Amino acid sequence: MAVSSGTATVTLPTDEQILITREFDAPKHLVYEAWTTPELVRRWWSADRGEMTIAEIDLRVGGMWRYVMVAEGGFEVAFHGEYREIVPNERLVSTEVYEGMPEGEALDTLTFAEVDGRTILTLLVQHTSKEHRDAHINSGMEAGMQEAMDLLEQVAVSLR
Repeated sequence: MAVSSGTATVTLPTDEQILITREFDAPKHLVYEAWTTPELVRRWWSADRGEMTIAEIDLRVGGMWRYVMVAEGGFEVAFHGEYREIVPNERLVSTEVYEGMPEGEALDTLTFAEVDGRTILTLLVQHTSKEHRDAHINSGMEAGMQEAMDLLEQVAVSLR
């Protein structure tokens, strides 16, 4: 592992949920900034799996976000959602729709907790069905998510 805090932990608390937890070697306001600033999201979200072509963030309740990347092989992968709740540096709640499966809208609850200058990020993905949850897990999301989280940590640390 190249990063000090190791990898994210992925668990399945219920048939409709994915819980992702990871510790970062940076204070929560920097992890939050890296998560919510388009230019910074471009540096980590697509991991090393493609080129991010769109990173739009309208960070307000009712505002939309949309991320698009061109993956290896030239196919486009796009996600979007709407912010439902925003507590700066503490909590973000938004919908998440993979545009290749628009009926599978999920609700993401992201919390940022700080302990001794380190951040514990928790992302709870609430799907509407076990089928959608399993499709998300089986998409190969975990390997890319682990790479993206490693890059997110590098970006957050670089903001010090």
